[in-house]
Amino acid sequence: MPILFALVARGTCVLAEHSATDGNASEVATNILAKTATVDSRVSYAQERHLFHLLCEDGIIYLCMADEGFGRRIPFSFLEDIQERLTAAHGGVLTMAADGDLQELFGPVLEQQMEYFSTGAYTDKMTKVKGEILDVKRGMVENIDKVLDRGDKIELLVDKTASLQGDAFRFKRSTRHLRKALWWQRIRLAVGIGLVGILLLYVLISLCCGWKFNKC
Repeated sequence: MPILFALVARGTCVLAEHSATDGNASEVATNILAKTATVDSRVSYAQERHLFHLLCEDGIIYLCMADEGFGRRIPFSFLEDIQERLTAAHGGVLTMAADGDLQELFGPVLEQQMEYFSTGAYTDKMTKVKGEILDVKRGMVENIDKVLDRGDKIELLVDKTASLQGDAFRFKRSTRHLRKALWWQRIRLAVGIGLVGILLLYVLISLCCGWKFNKC
């Protein structure tokens, strides 16, 4: 069992503990408690082929011993789990409990959770969680790819829209120029017709009255 020993203490007052191995784990833990300040912290100590992991929260110390090769992530996950369970069940008496007061109530919890975090149950759950995280990550990457692809299409659509807007502006400008040219053409035509009319009127009057109008 990778997690071999665990305890909960307030200072050097051990409230509950459980050991799954023979040896001096309890004695080493007691020495660690005597040298630990009750300030919020998390630290690991090496002892031959084992590591003692310590989590201190609100003056309560949660400590476990595990095989060196077991790493630090799972032991500290175990300590955090113990901290949550202890606070939820006995938070109101932690500051008043004496040495061994919670042994009967919380010792079995330590044993149960040590076994859970040491065996395949917790590692299988972690593997499942990691798999789910990878699935979510792959889904996110896929979604991002779709968004980027959609962004390319949107950019293409924007380019086409801008091109259409440019064509519309050029067409509007050409229409305005054409309209102005037609207006000037109508003016010139009207002026021309007016001049021709005046000339015809002069010719008709001249035929009747003479070119110098001396017959009228």
